Amino acid sequence: MQTKNKIIFLVIFITFAMFVLLIANLIYNFRDYGVKNIDAKAQALAKTIEHSLTSQMVTGVIENRELFLSQLEDLPNIDKIWLSRGQDVVDMFGIGFNNEIARDDVDKEVLKTGETKRVITENIFSKSHYRITIPYIATSQGKIDCMKCHTNAKEGDTLGAITITMSIDDSKEVGITTVTHTAIIALVLMIIIIFLINFLISPFLSLFDEIKKVMNKAQSGDYSHRIENAQGKEAKDVASWINGLLEKLEITLDAIDSKISIFLSDNLIEEKDHLINVKNTVDRLSDVYRFRKTIEYDETLDEIYSRLAHVFRDKLDIKNFNFFESDTINNKIEVVYVQEQMYCNIVETGCRADRTNTIIDSTQFKDVCSSCDKCDNVNYFCIPYSISNELDLIVSIYTDSVKETQRIREIIPYIQDYIDSAKTVIVSKKLMNILELNARTDPLTGLYNRKYLDDSIDKITAQATRANVKFGVLMVDIDHFKMVNDTYGHDVGDNAIKIVAETLIENTRESDIIVRFGGEEFIVLLYNCDEKAVESLALKIKNAFAEKKIPAGSTTISKTMSIGTSMYPKDNNNVKDCIKYADLALYEAKETGRNKVVAFKAELLQK
Repeated sequence: MQTKNKIIFLVIFITFAMFVLLIANLIYNFRDYGVKNIDAKAQALAKTIEHSLTSQMVTGVIENRELFLSQLEDLPNIDKIWLSRGQDVVDMFGIGFNNEIARDDVDKEVLKTGETKRVITENIFSKSHYRITIPYIATSQGKIDCMKCHTNAKEGDTLGAITITMSIDDSKEVGITTVTHTAIIALVLMIIIIFLINFLISPFLSLFDEIKKVMNKAQSGDYSHRIENAQGKEAKDVASWINGLLEKLEITLDAIDSKISIFLSDNLIEEKDHLINVKNTVDRLSDVYRFRKTIEYDETLDEIYSRLAHVFRDKLDIKNFNFFESDTINNKIEVVYVQEQMYCNIVETGCRADRTNTIIDSTQFKDVCSSCDKCDNVNYFCIPYSISNELDLIVSIYTDSVKETQRIREIIPYIQDYIDSAKTVIVSKKLMNILELNARTDPLTGLYNRKYLDDSIDKITAQATRANVKFGVLMVDIDHFKMVNDTYGHDVGDNAIKIVAETLIENTRESDIIVRFGGEEFIVLLYNCDEKAVESLALKIKNAFAEKKIPAGSTTISKTMSIGTSMYPKDNNNVKDCIKYADLALYEAKETGRNKVVAFKAELLQK
């Protein structure tokens, strides 16, 4: 039911209820007033009869009472009047004229109780009567002493009663006429009120119904509906304002949804309500933006991948996954993050997802990837992402059920959002690492350069001191290197330097540090070595290099090297000073014939 009809119905109901109550109250008041008016007249008439009969008794003309009573019956609205003698009067004077004794139970009750009795006989479509029976009580008080005549009576005895019956039709007719007129007037007023209410509020009620329809559609996400058929200036103004607001809201939501969505991957679940879509999009964008701003301040790629793993675990509820980097130039894959364990031999055998650039899902084809040799009890879902022309990121996710794999497939757009936001930061960190590596390595040999040594030497010293670790220091130099450049050219000299680097790498451990100090000079920091091991390794390196053949155009040449050594912390408690001491020992080797190994001694400080 429309609001308008509800309100009109409510107004009619209330007005009708008021009308009924008004008529009922009016009928009750008229009846009560009529009864009281007739009762007062009957009381006055009864008193008059009492006084008249008493006077007749005193004057001795009581025998004329019947004539007197019959004359009273001729009065308007008086039907009948009769007397009823009490037992004391009957015993003393007899039953009187026309059997002046109790005619019915009412007379008997009044004679017995001495109390006035009223009986109203009401009929709507026939005559109505009012009867009152009033007792006469014996009393010796006043001007007339009843006891003088009624010697057998006592004070308070009921001597008799007078009954008067009266017609109340005139009063009833007046009441009915008044009530009818009042009802007609009230009915007309009710109709007028209903008409006025309908006329005045109908436009607003119609507007309210239209607003309810439009808002109901908006509640379900449809903002295209508008208020129509508004009546009245005020209603039209309100309709215009609401329609304008809805128009702006619809245009704005569409614009926001379309413009913000370009920053995110496609939504797999579209809500009917544009407002909810915008909220979800803004929430996603906000989360991705905070993630992006956070990783921009991370110092290393490891921190970035750990941050991305945190998103996988806590936001996307992915429990088991690994990240891999694929160098597309060198066809090399590196593990960069492991959540629980390695399932794939991806580093050795390569990645099918990366090679085909497609998502690999073992729930669609079992054993689809030969690299995943430990996946008998889990499903794997591998997604390749292109970070740059030279780098791909492979996300491998492992699940226990097909249902969970399906959920992963559904949240791929969310994974894509975070990967996309991290792309530029990963590329930037990669470039920074390359620049830093280039700044700290020698381009000819790939070894650390002097800048790396200068930046790291204090840290190396502190770590060695804290761990109580010994270092052997080798200062290596090619004998007569200038002659090689002058005789064969710088290309052959570069070949000689490369072979020195190759020799040093072949004869040292991964824990040792090799630095091209400058020109043909090299420094080797031997981790946790004693003097005997340092001397032995230095001789091994010297002899190995002497056996190497250095390409020189169409021929080859051989060269020798001199090596100076020192020990940390035996010779000095600072690695930097130990390098200087090794240089002094190298100088001593050069001065004493070259192609030898010389250990630092304190006497060298005196030269």
